[in-house]
Amino acid sequence: MTEHEFTLVIDGDLTDESCAAALFEVGCDDATFGVSDGQGYGEFIREASTLAEAVMSAIHQVESVASLRVMHLEPDNIVTMADIAERLERTRESVRLLIAGRRGPGHFPPPFSHSRERSRLWRWSDVAEWLGDIEPEEREAARFTAAVNAALELRLRLAQMADEIAAKELVSLV
Repeated sequence: MTEHEFTLVIDGDLTDESCAAALFEVGCDDATFGVSDGQGYGEFIREASTLAEAVMSAIHQVESVASLRVMHLEPDNIVTMADIAERLERTRESVRLLIAGRRGPGHFPPPFSHSRERSRLWRWSDVAEWLGDIEPEEREAARFTAAVNAALELRLRLAQMADEIAAKELVSLV
């Protein structure tokens, strides 16, 4: 078993003592729950064979408490140039040169949003794939995080859609 550290962003009243007791009862005794700027979260250090097993069991346990819903898994897959530098333990200038193709093998993944230089965003999973020299477990964790967050986002958006036919069509894409 390996310890996996991650944070779940949670919708629901985590300040309610009965909610805290329910979370403990369902097995979330390996997490610290709190609220920051009105947003609930659970910071987990969970033993499991894989990150996927750890995260999925935590999501199921949290959501077994009727008033709670997991919205997002962190660390986030969406990153800025500063986030990339921090994760790679490099300077922002070093990462800027990688992005510009002046260092490294070239062909840095394109940003998926905001092509203006100051507000560009990348998917960490794309950057991790491009790097190639990071540990396979880290690349897989980036892929998994991207997939979980996409699934959680799709679940949220489908529930909000009034057009049931369109919602079913979206589900058929998966």
